[in-house]
Amino acid sequence: MKPFAFAVVALLAATAASAQVYEWKDDKGKTHYSDKPPAGTPRVNKISEPDSSAPSSSAQKTTADRELEFRKRQKEAQESAEKATKEQAANADRKAACENARRALEVLESGERIALRNDQGERYYLDDSQRQQEAAKARQVMQASCKP
Repeated sequence: MKPFAFAVVALLAATAASAQVYEWKDDKGKTHYSDKPPAGTPRVNKISEPDSSAPSSSAQKTTADRELEFRKRQKEAQESAEKATKEQAANADRKAACENARRALEVLESGERIALRNDQGERYYLDDSQRQQEAAKARQVMQASCKP
């Protein structure tokens, strides 16, 4: 099945490569484009004609050039994928920081007693001034990380 499909593709490519495009205007002034010249019209412009003496642009490129282009495209794709991954991770971190700050602010504004531990591991409770300072910090984090 593969050789048959290859033959069909090769045949279609060969006919497309030998195509010529003609341009002409009819009696009403309308411009027409076709792969065949019109019958009986003396004024016809050939737009394109395949030139067998000039090599095609794809044939001019060496294998090394094509390999370099392929590696360059591969590197660009990898860099863009890494960039997208980093952006997703940064967005997830920012969203988590936003949610944590919202929860902390809710707790601070709820009026419940909040116990923390100091460097020696001893428990202490926040007084009103400390609670306000922590709430201000939570609001700043929310402003920085809860942007749409």
